[in-house]
Amino acid sequence: MDRNVKPTAQEIRSARSQNPKMRERDLALQLGISEADLVAAHCGDGVRRIEPRVRELLDELPALGEVMTLTRNDSAVHETIGTFGEVRASPHAAAVFGDNIDLRVFYEHWVHGFAVEKRDGDAIRRSLQFFDAGGEAVHKIHLRPASDVAAYETLVDRHLSADQSPVVRTETVAEEEGIAIDAFSRRDELRARWGSMTDVHQFYGMLKDLGVSRHVAVRSVGEEYAWPVDREAIGTLLPRAAAAQTPIMCFVGSRGCAQIYTGPVSELKTMGPWLNVLDETFHLHLRTDHIAEVWALRRPIREGHLTTIDAYDAQGRLIIQFFGKRREGEDERQDWRSLAESLPRLPGSVAA
Repeated sequence: MDRNVKPTAQEIRSARSQNPKMRERDLALQLGISEADLVAAHCGDGVRRIEPRVRELLDELPALGEVMTLTRNDSAVHETIGTFGEVRASPHAAAVFGDNIDLRVFYEHWVHGFAVEKRDGDAIRRSLQFFDAGGEAVHKIHLRPASDVAAYETLVDRHLSADQSPVVRTETVAEEEGIAIDAFSRRDELRARWGSMTDVHQFYGMLKDLGVSRHVAVRSVGEEYAWPVDREAIGTLLPRAAAAQTPIMCFVGSRGCAQIYTGPVSELKTMGPWLNVLDETFHLHLRTDHIAEVWALRRPIREGHLTTIDAYDAQGRLIIQFFGKRREGEDERQDWRSLAESLPRLPGSVAA
């Protein structure tokens, strides 16, 4: 197959039939296509294209009952089992709060939607899958044995697209380019703004106002507020949290969705470069070999301060972040703070 020419839908389906157990993301990479291209090629054969009217869908998803939600990036896969619930929406985004399902949804990146059915022995596995303009997965919702299949079919019928072509139009999505660290000249303003925060949600507005990426801000603000820790720190953090049953918050994001788990972790397993959490209602799969830097952040809030652990890849992209479980209006838990602050520090940040 000529890798400079996108394969036809028939060629994609043939490759899928020859590699039935290969993960979709891996097969798409092998074929030189996006995952959305791979899914779309099966329209009419277990796949139906749906309109990604995200705001409407969020209100309808509780009817499905228990589901598994999946959000991933290149280095981490985050899976939770629960039910959808309350939606707090703005014109451009929404926060979703359910039973063990906690999402932050950014509508503009939910560009392609599909209802997917795959036979697994005598069973049929059903899912809703959403992709961004470049064909990268934004979020997936997998039905469970307890899910309401009739509600799923009603939802799919309501959002069924008139376009059922097996070809999806994708485009290159450029990564946002922020200012380089050696060109960032507003360090004093950054420190002043950082130190005067009273709510964790002010953080992103501060970054936007200063025109700086999270990674550059973390590396620039100084060790009063951010300090580097050992690159293997996540492999220390999770076992210690599990041993003490310290409840954590674990965030993994795609371009269009951040997924959050809150609670303790218990069952940890390492397989090659993957560090896995394999609990009953939460699975995490983290490529530790992709972690280039880990930072501890201290952010002021009215009640005290919050400590966050961030892991970044070699391109400065956030892979995963951890907080301690906390109720609004309270300072963070002391056991979490002690755990985060006990992680082995590296000498010096790059702040000038």
